[in-house]
Amino acid sequence: MRGNRRQRQEMDLHLGTCLEAVRRRRPLIVCITNFVTVNDCANALLAVGASPVMTDSPQDAGDLLSCADGLYLNIGTVTAESAELMVHAARLAKQREIPVLLDPVGAGASEIRTKTAEELLISGNIGFLRGNISEIRALTGKSSTIRGVDVGAEDDKGAMFDANSALAAELAKRYSICVGVSGPVDRVASGRRLVLVENGDPLLPRICGTGCVLSAVSAAFAAAPQDPFEAFTAAFALCGLAGERARALLGPSCGPAAMRTAFLDSLFAIRGEDLDRGARLRRQGADNQ
Repeated sequence: MRGNRRQRQEMDLHLGTCLEAVRRRRPLIVCITNFVTVNDCANALLAVGASPVMTDSPQDAGDLLSCADGLYLNIGTVTAESAELMVHAARLAKQREIPVLLDPVGAGASEIRTKTAEELLISGNIGFLRGNISEIRALTGKSSTIRGVDVGAEDDKGAMFDANSALAAELAKRYSICVGVSGPVDRVASGRRLVLVENGDPLLPRICGTGCVLSAVSAAFAAAPQDPFEAFTAAFALCGLAGERARALLGPSCGPAAMRTAFLDSLFAIRGEDLDRGARLRRQGADNQ
């Protein structure tokens, strides 16, 4: 545990401070997201101390963004109309200096998903991107074996880990954003930093919506005033630690339904000092400072 704390100090990351900043500010997060996990995202945002508001209307989104602290975009059930709304909302958020997080769900699996994600990134209005490695590979122009919204089995084999981490860093540098990649070991990259987050539990990917929840929570962290990379890393560590605590509470034989509820409760219960003690971070590569 002392080794984990020493690594965080070397990387100058203050994860617990990020969590407490969210809870003090209670940022209002406008969510334009998919209809499958919208309730999970709203409850997770409330659990970490943020205030969610969901919309699918251009007129409504414009009004809400006038008083919002952050914008969360998720293309999980994208249509031509919702894609247009997301582009419009991201433009407004950028004008009002509100951080925007994009979850490119299924990018690489269909033309509209890939094109929508690319258009949003190219617009320059996105500050944060959270996806799985198949989506990241698709958005960097690499081959991807994505299946629906799931990571392709050939996309993140052990031998590819370092190369895929480099792709995340490349994407972050290309668009001047923070990129987070969820997986058995998470990666968080900016143009000059790359950190591995080793918290989590194998049951989390078996629960529909945990990726969307991570993105929503990350949007809340991005909206509290702090270093963007630090905030993104804190969100990943928090969700991973919440999964670990939920499994520890329920035991090894628990199933996805019980885990889903315990995960939400853990998001609510974890405090800043818990996150500082429990986060397991590792810097990848000696030159990633």
